[in-house]
Amino acid sequence: MRYPITIMLGLCFLMLQASAGDYVLHIFGNANMDDTINEKDIDYLKEIITGTINTTILSDANYDGKVDEKDITQVEKIIDDSQDNLTILDGNGKPVTVRLPVERAIVEHLDNSEMMMILKRTDQVVGVDLAMSKSEKEFPQLVKKTSVPGFSPVKDPDYELALSLKPDLLLTFSNNTAEKVEMMLGVPVVFAGLYYPDLINPETSSFTDAVHKLGYILKARENAEEYINWHINKIDEIKSFTKSMPEEEKPRVLIASLPKEGDKSIFTYAKIDTLSQMVTLAGGRSIAEDLPAYLQSTYRVEVDPEWAIENDPDYIIFITIVLTPPIGYDSDDITGISKALDAFKSRPEYANLTAVRNNHVYIINGNLRNDASKGLIGAAYLAKIFHPDKVKLDPEDLHQEYLQKFLGLDYDLDLHGVFIYPPLIEGQGKLEGVPDSYYDTAAKNIAAGA
Repeated sequence: MRYPITIMLGLCFLMLQASAGDYVLHIFGNANMDDTINEKDIDYLKEIITGTINTTILSDANYDGKVDEKDITQVEKIIDDSQDNLTILDGNGKPVTVRLPVERAIVEHLDNSEMMMILKRTDQVVGVDLAMSKSEKEFPQLVKKTSVPGFSPVKDPDYELALSLKPDLLLTFSNNTAEKVEMMLGVPVVFAGLYYPDLINPETSSFTDAVHKLGYILKARENAEEYINWHINKIDEIKSFTKSMPEEEKPRVLIASLPKEGDKSIFTYAKIDTLSQMVTLAGGRSIAEDLPAYLQSTYRVEVDPEWAIENDPDYIIFITIVLTPPIGYDSDDITGISKALDAFKSRPEYANLTAVRNNHVYIINGNLRNDASKGLIGAAYLAKIFHPDKVKLDPEDLHQEYLQKFLGLDYDLDLHGVFIYPPLIEGQGKLEGVPDSYYDTAAKNIAAGA
């Protein structure tokens, strides 16, 4: 049976992603299927053309359906960064061709927007979705760009407005690209794959591949490489504290969405999700590991409260984005997050949980999962929570380095932002984004028996 080329490419892409081998850069022109495009690919193409070796799925550098001298020319242009188009396998394993240079881009969601900052390409952004347009502290430049409603998530997108911006590229958050491809006719729609990190094996992750590909697309390879190296090195640093820990020293953790008043279910997370990976990297064990759905492709897993009670976790970590007052970069007010924590801990059905009795229940802001650090910073916080005496990495220092070095933000985490609550005290070190005044309040609450 013969399959369409797009299906074959997708199947090959999935097999490459799933393999335990070396990383493969998913850009057409990477003929020898290694981690870069260089002179070795030209030599490989010459052997393909002479019939010495077989073609590979990425050897058709100019993506015209055949491998010939024109592909060598395209690879030469890619090497010296003079190419006028580039074809990649996107995060779904589908081929997408982008005309270069990209001078006008519409960008969706936190990770894509922060990646434009990391790659120093915010000047090329002409439109952003609603989330970026409302976060002045995190996106001081992008907040000035045209807000294009409805794009992330897809809720009646304003395609007319989007097309009026004359974009060269739509950098999308969702892996469901079909509607946008149809409606944004003539505009390359790229789901790079940033949504798929692997905090345990980051070198071969779709996230790392996405950063590499965006470096090529946006002609920012050096910035991409610098960030990838930093990201992997920091993950390795956390691993150095947690990887060799005996299983009995790893706390059992419930990682879940913050339940709302009246909710009769809890949503925990599967292995594929950043949150579960954060727990593992931080030296914890998700209590969801024994659920059949944990190893499936669904990100959220719905469970009954009785399941959480029966499993009695040592720690409970809730994630949320929406609170009143809001949390994150644009807020210094802990009222909303502290009330939410008190509301959960006051529910009688959870009163006897080990995590509740030991005050080991925390709420973290969604930025720690959804931004371009892709769970690295969140894992550093959790590692400090789970193993305060063994983990020497300071999560706030890591967060501050990320903000200043890669996002270029003049933002002091000692003075601003609410990302995790309650803050760590009693010799466990401060947590990121919690001003010094919060520690005074927390200490008074503990002294008063709160």
